[in-house]
Amino acid sequence: MKEAGNCIFIGGKTFVVSYQENDFFSNDSHNLALYLNDEVNATKPHLLFMAACIARSLGHKYTWGNSISKQKIKGDFVSFPVTVSGEIDFAFMDAFIRELEEERIRELAAYLKVSGLADSKLSASEREALDSFGKIQWREYNVKCLYGPSTRGKRLKSDDRIPGVLPFVTAGEAEQGVSAFIGNKVEVFRRNTTTIDMFGSAKYRNCEYGADDHVAVVHTEELPNHAAMFVTAACHKAAHTGAFDYGRNFYAKDADALNIMLPALASGLPDYNYMETFMRAVQKLVVKDVADFAAKHISATKKCAKGGSRVSSNLAEAPEEEDSLRLAADENGE
Repeated sequence: MKEAGNCIFIGGKTFVVSYQENDFFSNDSHNLALYLNDEVNATKPHLLFMAACIARSLGHKYTWGNSISKQKIKGDFVSFPVTVSGEIDFAFMDAFIRELEEERIRELAAYLKVSGLADSKLSASEREALDSFGKIQWREYNVKCLYGPSTRGKRLKSDDRIPGVLPFVTAGEAEQGVSAFIGNKVEVFRRNTTTIDMFGSAKYRNCEYGADDHVAVVHTEELPNHAAMFVTAACHKAAHTGAFDYGRNFYAKDADALNIMLPALASGLPDYNYMETFMRAVQKLVVKDVADFAAKHISATKKCAKGGSRVSSNLAEAPEEEDSLRLAADENGE
């Protein structure tokens, strides 16, 4: 059955709390969807704030072995900000969430500027790579033959993890599979590698990390960065077929047996130069879309933000962020 959007969703077993803007399907009876009775205040900023409050108020209470349920949550209490009269302070929630959004947008603008991504204009070679994508030659390659034996991580129980700075990768999609930052002495895998989790989901890793035994590491570290991203996508397409689940995990031996499709040179070798150029073009297009949205969001907020709010004054004092985003959102010379 389809669930209506604009609600707070709770993953019952894992207690992941999120805002669901659109209609959706849920495949577990343990999951809960919460709808605000006050339809006037059932807005995205308010529900985002409330979702954070629910996660903070109840996150310590529920575990995998003691999951939340429709009956249990009826007896739970959650803390929200209130006005002097004791009513829920929706005005504060709205201002707080909108200011957070503008802060993230300013951080995005600064990142684009220092990373050299503010100019999203495609080069001639990048345009050619996009235009020729449907015409290039492809060939099937074995992962082990290309990158050597894959490596399996080692189990590190939650109770044994020492807080630190090293990302620890496990199975899952939340936070790109990074479940904790640890200080344990574990094997540190190099950046620019590919991980494939127990379900066959592949991800590119741009920093050093540790991994548990439900993760296979494909050693793409010697490839150019963007080419390694292309290979990650090829691994995901080949491995994420639905054949792997809790009953049949994907392991390093499965990665070694994996055959992936890659662009090929006339010599039969993988065409990493093409992969690198293609992925750079894709990156620029994605940056353009994000920057275009962010620039429009800043402009709209300047017009609509309530006078005197910190959000309005912050944006008025930082026009260079909007200019930087507009530069990144150029139409690639078209």
